[in-house]
Amino acid sequence: MRKQDEQIPGVPTLQDVAKAAGVSTATVSRCLNAPSVVSEKTRVRVMEAVKTLGYAPNFSAQALAAKRTNTFGAIVPTMANAIFARGLQAFQEELQKSNITMLVASSSYRPELEEEQIRALVARGADALLLIGHDRSDDIYKFLERRGIPYVVAWVHDDGQSHVSIGFDNKLAMQSLTRAVLDLGHRRLGYITAQRIGNDRAQARYGGLSDALSESGLSIDDVALEETDYSIKSGADAFDRILKRQPDTTVVMCGNDVLAAGALQKARSLGLQVPKDVSITGFDDIDIAEIVSPALTTIHVPHRNMGRGAASMLIEMSRDGTRPKSRELPAHIEWRGTLGPSPDQM
Repeated sequence: MRKQDEQIPGVPTLQDVAKAAGVSTATVSRCLNAPSVVSEKTRVRVMEAVKTLGYAPNFSAQALAAKRTNTFGAIVPTMANAIFARGLQAFQEELQKSNITMLVASSSYRPELEEEQIRALVARGADALLLIGHDRSDDIYKFLERRGIPYVVAWVHDDGQSHVSIGFDNKLAMQSLTRAVLDLGHRRLGYITAQRIGNDRAQARYGGLSDALSESGLSIDDVALEETDYSIKSGADAFDRILKRQPDTTVVMCGNDVLAAGALQKARSLGLQVPKDVSITGFDDIDIAEIVSPALTTIHVPHRNMGRGAASMLIEMSRDGTRPKSRELPAHIEWRGTLGPSPDQM
């Protein structure tokens, strides 16, 4: 049986790279782990040797020696659409600056699967984790604390939570959008949301809608509500059900842009003009919001700032053992073409 520290014949070593580049093994190590401290000329020469020889560092051995893997995990509810794509891209870009690798898992909005993925990533040596939303069992938070794994919760901000987070106030954002809808004279509303159980973002957005209605003397009970999964087809089907149940609906608000794109698609197929006959709003401001016609009025979510900020916070927590303060980022209405005055006002 081959010993763990034996060199496999034919596989290039750190010493081979150093010899080919005419530098010390320490310089090669610095080029790979802290390139900013090495001159560009030396770095280019070393990396050319790495490429020519086909050298790959033994990260398992490095991790064993340093008690770190330089790997962070990110668990998102879905990769089926672009809701989390911008944030994850910015998260990865920030990690790369510190030579940290990102591992991604998708829970499909299933809490039990997310818990399995958290435990699996920790078992595989993840130094820190990015999580979406606060809503998970106390047991999993205790597990992370016992194992000493730093984590940051993103896409939410809630002063009532003790977990380190970076995000925005989902409730306040939907409340502001609902107020804008009401100011345009809309009183017969439809609302398409994701399943709210286990999804504190969806719960908070629903709460913002309810609060804004109450401020105007209206009731959430009068809203035609559809709860569904996140897909364009689901948004289209939910929009159809709302209009069949409440034909005089003047605006359909959606819990995200994917659902809103589906609603817009169905409106066109029914021969409805948006926003003349019915208005539609989204939430997230992902790329699809600008591509559809007319473009979606939606809530702009600070995706990239959340991703960059979460990475910086996790790096700080992982390396220094500090606990940064939670950060609230602004979200705002992005006015485009799908929201107009209620037909009753025209």
